[in-house]
Amino acid sequence: MKVAMCCMVFAVVLFSGCSTMEMKDERPNIVLIFTDDQGMNDLSCFGSEIKTPNIDSIAHQGVKFTSWYVASSICTPSRYSLMTGHYPSRSKDRLLGPLMFLEEKDKSRGLQKGETTIAEVLGDSGYETALIGKWHLGHGAKKMLPVSHGFQKFRGHTGGCIDYFTMRYGITQDWYHGDQHKDTVGYATDVITDDAIEFITGKKEKPFFLYLAYNAPHFGKGWDVGRQQVINFMQAKDNDLKAVQHIEDPIRRQFAAMVKSLDDGVGRVMKALEESGQSENTLVIFMADNGADYKYGGSNKPFRGQKATLFEGGIRVPCVMKFPGRIKPGSVSNEHVGSIDLFPTFCKLAGIDSSKFSPDGHDISQTIQGETMPEREMLFELHNASALRVGDWKYLKMDNQNPMLFNLAKDKEEKNDLSKENASVFMKMKKRHDELLREISGN
Repeated sequence: MKVAMCCMVFAVVLFSGCSTMEMKDERPNIVLIFTDDQGMNDLSCFGSEIKTPNIDSIAHQGVKFTSWYVASSICTPSRYSLMTGHYPSRSKDRLLGPLMFLEEKDKSRGLQKGETTIAEVLGDSGYETALIGKWHLGHGAKKMLPVSHGFQKFRGHTGGCIDYFTMRYGITQDWYHGDQHKDTVGYATDVITDDAIEFITGKKEKPFFLYLAYNAPHFGKGWDVGRQQVINFMQAKDNDLKAVQHIEDPIRRQFAAMVKSLDDGVGRVMKALEESGQSENTLVIFMADNGADYKYGGSNKPFRGQKATLFEGGIRVPCVMKFPGRIKPGSVSNEHVGSIDLFPTFCKLAGIDSSKFSPDGHDISQTIQGETMPEREMLFELHNASALRVGDWKYLKMDNQNPMLFNLAKDKEEKNDLSKENASVFMKMKKRHDELLREISGN
């Protein structure tokens, strides 16, 4: 009888152990590294003179995208599409320009209740979710903060930029832990990296989604004591400036130093993933929110345009990914994909049906592993410009100018307007562009 009872107890323990193992959540972790105002020519793996060995290592271990797009060339609408998988034109507040931290009209504008974020979806399915860094989708009231939109942890700022050393917008508090202001000093890139590592290496019982949104290499927002007003200026650390003395232009040198600090931070985050044993089951994505601003040292070469334009330099950004065992190391993808596709892709990887959210993006979980994607439409919109890409053709419309047509396969620098030479294609693209805008805006 005792033997039988012992066997029964052993069987229960064994069964329980098997059940625990079977129920272990093997869904991948996701680390989404999002930088601010960084162009295609600002990473050495894309040909820049600025050395970024740690970011380059993601490309060497995974895939580099040559035609990766954001939905807008401005911070707020770009981030809206990243978070929701929808064109910014669909946003309740028509977020087609940047939210301005000190303007009265923007105190209640941003991501609104009912606009579902990927953090909410992943969190509801059992993921731990964290935003470390820049939000820029609403500020002020708690309902506008990341903790009200699916992020269980938030450490960072809500405005478009901050002072790198005081973590304030000029002299106004804008550094949060959760929904509370937290006086913090240091160097923003380092503080963000430290907080990211703390999250990664903390006790984990579930898969996690880390949205690591560096404010670098965007300019800082400091305070001019003499004029008693906020000012924009580059804020590099002295030791980083010493490392980029080979760059002659002083503004470009400041920018490069801030990129170096960013690259060092990425390296530390990758090391934390490796040392904590989580690297093998983690999809890592590095990309920028929009093209660089030449005034503040960035470069989008070889493309035309910059931040706040819908030429390629404003919307085609650097992107690299690694996913051990899924993405072939050293791959290069020329597929036309972008940030708007990440919502349905993350859902797919997490075993979630994204169709009920009706995203405008596409699931590219197979595309990032090397599969060819069918020809698609990609729409872009600002408050004063809009564009449509279909295959190699791009239609671009800007206020007070005649619409233009480019063949990007033959003219990636957008030098030759083919609207008259290829009138039939131009009219077809114009018609489809106008139809999509009406459909999305509801007009």
